[in-house]
Amino acid sequence: MNDPFFDYRLPQELIAQHPPSRRQDSRLLVVDRQSGSLAHHAFNSLTAFLKPGDCLVLNDTRVVPARLLGKRAATGGKWEGLFLKETPDGLWELMSQTGGRLQPGEWVEVDPPPLRLQMLANLGEGIWRARPEPNRPALELLAQHGKIPLPPYIRKGLANPEDEERYQTLFARHPGAVAAPTAGLHFTPQLFSQLEQQGVRRAFVTLHVGPGTFRPLPESLPDNFLVEPEWAQVSEETASLIQQTKVAGGRLIAVGTTTTRVLETHAQRGQASPWQGLAGLTIRPGHRFQIIEALVTNFHLPHSSLLLLVDAFAGSDLMRQAYDEAIREKYRFYSYGDAMLIL
Repeated sequence: MNDPFFDYRLPQELIAQHPPSRRQDSRLLVVDRQSGSLAHHAFNSLTAFLKPGDCLVLNDTRVVPARLLGKRAATGGKWEGLFLKETPDGLWELMSQTGGRLQPGEWVEVDPPPLRLQMLANLGEGIWRARPEPNRPALELLAQHGKIPLPPYIRKGLANPEDEERYQTLFARHPGAVAAPTAGLHFTPQLFSQLEQQGVRRAFVTLHVGPGTFRPLPESLPDNFLVEPEWAQVSEETASLIQQTKVAGGRLIAVGTTTTRVLETHAQRGQASPWQGLAGLTIRPGHRFQIIEALVTNFHLPHSSLLLLVDAFAGSDLMRQAYDEAIREKYRFYSYGDAMLIL
């Protein structure tokens, strides 16, 4: 994709390495698609741009402690893994990284003992299928042996104790993500209360964010490019609230690109009923948005599918101006960074 915005240059010091001292201390760049204007606000100023009858839609996935550290039993060499999912027969799929070449049947010893993984099959692109020992539910084992999987641009993925709480939204309910839906990190109970008092409703969808979030896209994006599918769900309550909001003339404001992907997948199904399954919709320039009318989102990595989505929603020229302005004004970028409201 030959677009300067898609390959923008960011000073290293603007990549946020820690969350703000308080969630509400984030900044908000307000981008108006109609006028092309840019305005600087505190995140709590979100209340000034929403009105009665609007509905915020948020992703209530919960990040699991999916980062695993250990060693190869045969060689003692360091090993690192990222849990992706548990199969119906109790096997794991995980990303694996180690010195040398793993062999099928080899054992990995995870810290702290006694968890071991027998690496059964290389599925390609660094992903392996493995058998855990002891044979217990994955979430139970991860709670004992896993760490919060910070993205590699934050302290090289090394989590601190504060990250266990701050790398989760306050409304995270359904465990299954390996990355946080970061636009939701800015919200506090106080902000929700203010929005509720002014007649802004909120609804929740679930999308379990997968490792494709961090996978850079190719320099030249083929027409048949597809973003990796991720498990998602729209409940009956949320489907009903979406329908009510649209009928009453309110706006649906997606909090995050993951929420946007769920809602636009939901819209393409052509029905207001609840559903769950894989959200495989690839949103790129040319996509016709059917359901969202505004978007709260963080600043995203170059060459990422998330940047592709905001490009599709707001247009390359306006987004280039917004990102240039954010860099000039020293906004904080990426997962622990500041946010945009695109109207």
